[in-house]
Amino acid sequence: MSDGKFVLYARKIMNNPLLHRKQMQVEMIHPGMANMSRTALIEKLAHMMKTKAECISVFGLHTKFGGGKSTGFAFIYNSLDEKKKFDQKRNLLRDKLISKQANSRKARKEIKGRQKKVRGKAKAAAAKAGGKKKK
Repeated sequence: MSDGKFVLYARKIMNNPLLHRKQMQVEMIHPGMANMSRTALIEKLAHMMKTKAECISVFGLHTKFGGGKSTGFAFIYNSLDEKKKFDQKRNLLRDKLISKQANSRKARKEIKGRQKKVRGKAKAAAAKAGGKKKK
């Protein structure tokens, strides 16, 4: 068993100025291991690209059949604020940068229905207002 050593290649690096990030396809070679941890991958990518680990979002990792090689995608944002603004919600949830909505599905639909009936600034008040009291 290997001691966590792997080789990381960044392919198809593209700068995306509209979303304030670099996009790339990552390829890992990890002989003797089934796969490696996401945190180890992020740390190595941060060292390679000379950026902070919290600004990196890694997703879509797939191990090739037989092991020893994996591929995935990585976004490197310019700052943590831009990551929070532009990254996918599921990635932010996984990285614990946002929390899951507390409202149930029915509650969200009721809020949407109340907001449809008003215009302008009243929409915010309608969203905060509770449902009708039943007697």
